[in-house]
Amino acid sequence: MAGGTNKLSDTSLRKMIGRESPGDSFYADGDGLSVKVSKAGILTWYFTYRIGGRTSAPQRIKLGNYPDLSLKAAREKREQCRGWLAEGKNPRHQLNLTTQESLKPVTVKEALEYWIREYAEHNRANVVRHKAQLEKHIYPYIGALPLAQCETRHWLECFDRTKSQAPVAAGYLLQMCKQAVKFCRVRRYAVSNVLDDLTIADVGKKQNKRDREHTREELADIWRESTGMKFKPYYAAMMRLLVVFGCRTQELRLSRCGEWDFKEWVWTVPKAHSKGGERILRPIPVVIRPYLQELCDRNRDTGLLLGEMKKPEAVSQWGRNVYKRLGHFEPWTLHDLRRTFSTTLNNMGIAPHVVEQLLGHTLGGVMSVYNRSQYMPEKLDALNKWMDRLEVLTADHSNITFLEVAK
Repeated sequence: MAGGTNKLSDTSLRKMIGRESPGDSFYADGDGLSVKVSKAGILTWYFTYRIGGRTSAPQRIKLGNYPDLSLKAAREKREQCRGWLAEGKNPRHQLNLTTQESLKPVTVKEALEYWIREYAEHNRANVVRHKAQLEKHIYPYIGALPLAQCETRHWLECFDRTKSQAPVAAGYLLQMCKQAVKFCRVRRYAVSNVLDDLTIADVGKKQNKRDREHTREELADIWRESTGMKFKPYYAAMMRLLVVFGCRTQELRLSRCGEWDFKEWVWTVPKAHSKGGERILRPIPVVIRPYLQELCDRNRDTGLLLGEMKKPEAVSQWGRNVYKRLGHFEPWTLHDLRRTFSTTLNNMGIAPHVVEQLLGHTLGGVMSVYNRSQYMPEKLDALNKWMDRLEVLTADHSNITFLEVAK
């Protein structure tokens, strides 16, 4: 190179190895890189630099011994050090960090657990499910690999293995791992970019948007059987309250009796249980109040509204098959109850923003910034009318009403 850089050669260096001399000697390669030849003929690479200009004292850091660190590798380290200097970083500190990461690199499992511990446990209501997915699909296969050395193909083997059984789950797994790795990168805990270019289509498929809405007869069946003896108490209570509030399954599955204020008649879903990470306030409609009080009294020992904590997979599996037990021809899931709830309330003339708040959705646009009203009177009126509607539907298809069963 021009300017007197790269003065040394492997031939000249090999001749110096083991050659005794009266004292230590330095031979420059250029741009701060030099090799020290000791009295015993041991060759050691050094990089010399200044922090603060020519008026500051020069500093020298050891890069390694030749030939363990080759001439080519020593020059690459020199360019790395010069790059750090250009960024205003001290090469000595950066080399220490790089060496520590090389000797004890952050593994894939450590990086994902860091995200779980520092982010997901505080912001994700379904963190238990995240842990289970990682323990099943990722940790046994690439968990012990250094994150920085884990290539795209290693991740794809995990996603493809999941895809063969559950393509939608593989897509969710990719999204979760991408977020976790980005979180680690932003916080400088560990660095990897190999997932950046992958999309859900590369590893699985997106969940199809459903348009399933219950018929009047189906809704009457669901409401009537949620008050009967067809289902176990846990699932009967869950289905009944899913119909009443149009809430998410996890909000009920995780609900504790302390969330239910039986003086002000308000259910407060905490941020930790909300998908959107925002607290949700729902008034308790009049007709369901005695039932909820009895439910909390019955489950006082556990403190859980439904009496026990079931895994989300178990609840989802039950929900996928419940239509068969009710004799319905077309399949539906528990989440479809939210769509029925939303559609019916809107058709009843309930204001859209009231319905959205009952669903636990964040109001869009500037309303989310300036409008902090909870519309509690409007939401209570909507739920009371909804309960009346359910009574009418049930009466049309059965002689047994919810009020009669509740007595």
